[in-house]
Amino acid sequence: MNLVVNGDAETGPGGTAEPVGTVHGWRLTQGAPALVRYDLGGGYPAPGDPGPARRGSRFFTGGNSARTALVQDVDLPRHGATGRAAVDAGRVHYTLTAWLGGYAAQQDGARLSAELRDAHGTPLALSVLGPVTAEERGGRTGLLERAATAAVPPGARSARLLLTFTRAGGTANDGYADAVTLTLSRARRGGRP
Repeated sequence: MNLVVNGDAETGPGGTAEPVGTVHGWRLTQGAPALVRYDLGGGYPAPGDPGPARRGSRFFTGGNSARTALVQDVDLPRHGATGRAAVDAGRVHYTLTAWLGGYAAQQDGARLSAELRDAHGTPLALSVLGPVTAEERGGRTGLLERAATAAVPPGARSARLLLTFTRAGGTANDGYADAVTLTLSRARRGGRP
C-alpha cells in the first residue's frame, strides 16, 4: 500500500500550467508548483512521452519559481506485518519510487528524498532519487522511473518526504514528477524484501 497522499498530483486544484498555492496532502515550503495535465500541450509531457505506463491525468511541475519544495510527513503503521514490532526487529524494508524528468535538453529537474525518523523526529536513514538529467532522458521531454529500497531502521516511526523542483534556466521550472510512492514490505529470510 502506498503511504503517500496525492503522490500522483490528481487531487486538488490545478490542471493548467498556472501555479497553485496549495497541494492536497503536501505542505508547500518554497515556491509554487503547478499540477499540469498530460494533454495540456505547449511542450509539457504528453500521454505518448516517456512516463508511467499507468499514469493519471496530471503530474507535478515546479511552476515558475526558481526552486519549489513540497513536504509530506508520513506516519509508519503501528500494527500488522510492517508495524512497529516488525520494524524494531529489523524485519521491514521500504521502497521509495518516483517518475522524475524534465523538458527537452534543459537541465531543470526534480528530486525526491525520504528521511526516516524516530518518534522524536531524529533522522535515522535517508534515500534520495533524482534529479534525472537531460542526458539520461536522451534530450527528450518526459519522466523516468527511479527507485530505492532499504531496511527501515529500528525505532523509525515516520518518514519525511521532500519533493524539490529546481530551475536551471529559462522562466518556467520544468522539473517534473509523478507516481510518488513509499511502500513497506516484510523482509524475507536473509534480510531482503
